[in-house]
Amino acid sequence: MKYEIKELPEVRVAYLRYKGPFGAAIGEFWKEVFTPWQKAHGLMDKVTYGVAQDDPSTTPANECRYDACVEVSSGYEVKPPAQLGSIPAGRYAVVQFKGSGDQVPSAWAEFLGQLHAEGKAGAGACFERYAADYAMDPVTGVFTSELCIPLK
Repeated sequence: MKYEIKELPEVRVAYLRYKGPFGAAIGEFWKEVFTPWQKAHGLMDKVTYGVAQDDPSTTPANECRYDACVEVSSGYEVKPPAQLGSIPAGRYAVVQFKGSGDQVPSAWAEFLGQLHAEGKAGAGACFERYAADYAMDPVTGVFTSELCIPLK
């Protein structure tokens, strides 16, 4: 995969946590839980992130944690059930993804495999970054995002 190396700044986020098997259930979490919460709190048209807190190849499926996040200003007051967090600053390998939700796991597997083979993958959470004007094609389910992996 062709990727870029980018220096990304720290980002303050509000997030809701999903716990369970990765895959289609995460898409449902965004659709049924996160996006309605985001709309209700006036946080649409902002950059969002999907952060995998666990490696599903080494963590039992029912224990995997995933955070659906949205950028918030320094003055934004986060109220339950949301939590306050941050995406750490650092050097990341970033690849453009375009496809449907069912293609995301294989894209991650290929990208992670490549970076591990190159000896470049670092410690820390990997994440997907979605533009503020994110849109999914309602017919095909195709969307674009960036897959980001911290570097050594």
